[in-house]
Amino acid sequence: MTTAEDMTAGLPADSAVAPRELRRIFGRFATGITVVTAGRDEPHGMTANSFTSVSLDPPMILICVLRDAAMHEAILRHRTFAVSVLSNRQERVARYFADRNRPRGRAEFEPVYSIAGPRTGCQVLPDALAWFECTLAAVHDGGDHSIFLGEIVGLGRGPDEDALLFYAGAYRRLDAPVDWRDFIL
Repeated sequence: MTTAEDMTAGLPADSAVAPRELRRIFGRFATGITVVTAGRDEPHGMTANSFTSVSLDPPMILICVLRDAAMHEAILRHRTFAVSVLSNRQERVARYFADRNRPRGRAEFEPVYSIAGPRTGCQVLPDALAWFECTLAAVHDGGDHSIFLGEIVGLGRGPDEDALLFYAGAYRRLDAPVDWRDFIL
């Protein structure tokens, strides 16, 4: 069994958390992959895995966006955003919206099947597992990111498929269905 002493062995008492190591350790938590969009006339998109449900009543989600990302300003300016949850066959879409060299504005969405969401006008990916259209409910400081809380004003779901995951710095797919009886003690 690992002890607290084992976990800190060799570290100076005043050591700061190194960003590279923190990113590596954060990567030990598997996450789903989304595409976040904002803007109606001049749309923006980005791949994100910092997304979670927050509340059923009122219906809310949150996303975290780097403060110097174009998406940050777009959400603040338009006060709406959408989140599309990617399936295991959409790795190409995830890579595309993570590429800093992709075109911007309307041209950004030309190679991807997307439609304007009926409630916000933000682009949604109808062949994704699910999508949420949100109005901006609150913004909180999150260090080098902002935490955007969105109240869900529209949603939808696509085909029933497995989710695309991100784990240990790589895109992953589920290998086999989980039998929850394996987890009963």
